[in-house]
Amino acid sequence: HKVTIGANAIIRNSVIGNSSVILENSIIENSMVGSHCMVGPYARIRPISLIGDHARIGNFVEVKESLIDSETKASHLSYIGNARIGKNVNIGAGVITANYDGSGKHKTTIQDNVFIGSDSQLVAPLNIGEGATIGAGSSITRDIDSGCLVITRAQRKTFPNWQRGKAKK
Repeated sequence: HKVTIGANAIIRNSVIGNSSVILENSIIENSMVGSHCMVGPYARIRPISLIGDHARIGNFVEVKESLIDSETKASHLSYIGNARIGKNVNIGAGVITANYDGSGKHKTTIQDNVFIGSDSQLVAPLNIGEGATIGAGSSITRDIDSGCLVITRAQRKTFPNWQRGKAKK
């Protein structure tokens, strides 16, 4: 049941569950990480965060004031702020919860068994229903019902023989 902590990891006022691995250069402050979790390398878990059992917070993922339930994965290059994320959720690479609108912070709620494709933006306040799927590259600004597939990418346009303007010197 030992916990493994990698080189240069910083853990302040936090609880780490049994058999969890905190990889090198990760920072955890005033938070709780469940049992059998994998954090890092180079992850940051900011205060008032709770990571459930068997979760994965990967490289260059930042978590702030969020609850991430068991079996959920955010494996790389994501920001999760002011969020409540259910069980067995996949957060793709580069997913951002846009929680600040210039005057206040807003919450994102993601129910169980959701799949969020890479490079998607979730603009709070937002609720994503159970079992929903979000296509890669989507910007989500409205709630999503359970079981829905949502894709918001713009349609591709091609301009043959395009010439960029010359740079002024």
